[in-house]
Amino acid sequence: MDSIKRYLKFVYPYKWKILLTVLIGVLKFSIPLLLPLIVKYVIDDIIGADQLSSDEKVNQLLWIMGGALLVFVVLRPPIEYYRQYLAQWTGNKILFDIREKLFDHIQRLSLKFYSRTKTGEIISRVVHDVEQTKNFVMTGLMNLWLDMVTILIAIAIMLTMDVWLTIVAIALFPLYGIAVRIFYGRLRALTRKRSQALAQVQGHLHERVQGIPVTRSFALEDYEQRQFDRQNQNFLDRAIEHTSWNAKTFAVMNTITDLAPLLVIGFAGYFAITAGLTVGTIAAFVGYMDRVYSPLRRLISSSTTLVQSIASMDRVFEFIDEDYDIKDKENAKPLHRIHGEVKFNEVSFRYEDEEELVLNNISLDVKQGETIALVGMSGGGKSTIISLIPRFYDVTSGSITIDGKDIRDVQARSLRDQVGMVLQDNILFSDSIAMNIRMGNPDATDEEVIAAAKAANAHGFITELTNGYDTLVGERGVKLSGGQKQRVAIARVFLKNPPILILDEATSALDLESENLIQGALEKLASDRTTFIVAHRLATITHADRIILIENGVVKEEGTHQQLMAKKGGYYNLYQVQQLDDGKAELTKSK
Repeated sequence: MDSIKRYLKFVYPYKWKILLTVLIGVLKFSIPLLLPLIVKYVIDDIIGADQLSSDEKVNQLLWIMGGALLVFVVLRPPIEYYRQYLAQWTGNKILFDIREKLFDHIQRLSLKFYSRTKTGEIISRVVHDVEQTKNFVMTGLMNLWLDMVTILIAIAIMLTMDVWLTIVAIALFPLYGIAVRIFYGRLRALTRKRSQALAQVQGHLHERVQGIPVTRSFALEDYEQRQFDRQNQNFLDRAIEHTSWNAKTFAVMNTITDLAPLLVIGFAGYFAITAGLTVGTIAAFVGYMDRVYSPLRRLISSSTTLVQSIASMDRVFEFIDEDYDIKDKENAKPLHRIHGEVKFNEVSFRYEDEEELVLNNISLDVKQGETIALVGMSGGGKSTIISLIPRFYDVTSGSITIDGKDIRDVQARSLRDQVGMVLQDNILFSDSIAMNIRMGNPDATDEEVIAAAKAANAHGFITELTNGYDTLVGERGVKLSGGQKQRVAIARVFLKNPPILILDEATSALDLESENLIQGALEKLASDRTTFIVAHRLATITHADRIILIENGVVKEEGTHQQLMAKKGGYYNLYQVQQLDDGKAELTKSK
């Protein structure tokens, strides 16, 4: 019930549209209720009227049929159209609002959430589950009421014809209530299990489609087929379990539905023999049996649909209830243009409460315009340090300040406006190169985009492409080389023009030519900015103002390249090993 109450908040803005749709729907479903009355009138008052001549009977028949044609051919079609149009418009507009809310929610969730949740499962909730909730509007708020009103109107008309026969017609109604109570609670639980199984299939499929190159390169097609079959089988089992219970529900409901007309026919025959019930009344009652029990069957079907939509609602709101790990304080103020002085004050951090510390009592004081290089073995905590600056995560203890302001006291979005990042694997969207560069500043002019591309040494290769800046890069930039993707990513940071720059392994996976081009662009980009560089190849950061050696979440050494080499400690050893490895690589190439 809590899900329904919350869903109704999205429905409330359209309450008058829904009311109008229901009123038009009442007209739509009321018109067919005239047919049994017309049959009764034709049989009893025209055909069976001995006092009327043949010509009078024909004349009255023409009048009644003319009026019926006017109602059914002229009046009903526009009523049908507007009822369908308004119902679909309202349902789709509510889904539009919910998906907007969900997308906003998706953008606010932390990286911690995405590290433990499959993308396909999120997509399943936003697309499949939200679409399923539409049935609550179409069925629960519209068709359900229309069918109930149709039944009530039909019963009211039947009561005017014969009270006892009407009582016989509705005598089995209480059995429906008992059956619904027995069957539909379990059906809701089974529907949720089926939806979760489907989300797991979608999550698995999304992940495997992205990993097709790995599957091909390791010849894992048969293995992956077995993995998918296991997920698919789980969904099939949940679907069959749901279908089996659903079939039992319909079997019971339809049995009750079929018994009622049989009772009416039997009692109607008895009343015609013993109490003089007219043939027209019997014919009308048989007609109204369909008008009563067809909506009743729809009500039963609607109950199943409603159960499914409510189960989907539960999953949608379960997703909406995911907490934000990173929240702005109530009095948080925007962070306007800054100088770029960054200070880590005894910062410790762990990803989960029960895990060990990834960073332990880190203190750094970075001046405006200074270039800081973070080096060390993989897993030491370098990338974690730079993830804390834009508040992708919050510190466990200690604080980080920018220009003396604790970053937890300012609005996170305004903080990120001051930070530009170039990563090892930059994500490009499947749009044009110009659009991907313009993500640094969506309001930038074409001239500013081109200037940023030139600064990033990207303009040359872009102009050589068939469609230039309008070239579509494909999903995740698949149509560009690694070096080209990096230069586009650097161009959008140039366009953003942030005072703080973060470079995380930005050249580690590139060939020598691409690295030289990109290294030049990065040095230009880092000029006069506070810059943090995470680097695996130490030869690329010897120019840094300070180099910080991180081991197991602790600062082990700090100084310039020359100072650390003279110290002959951990940094010296790393540098010597890398120089030796590079020398061997060059020797191998020369052979």
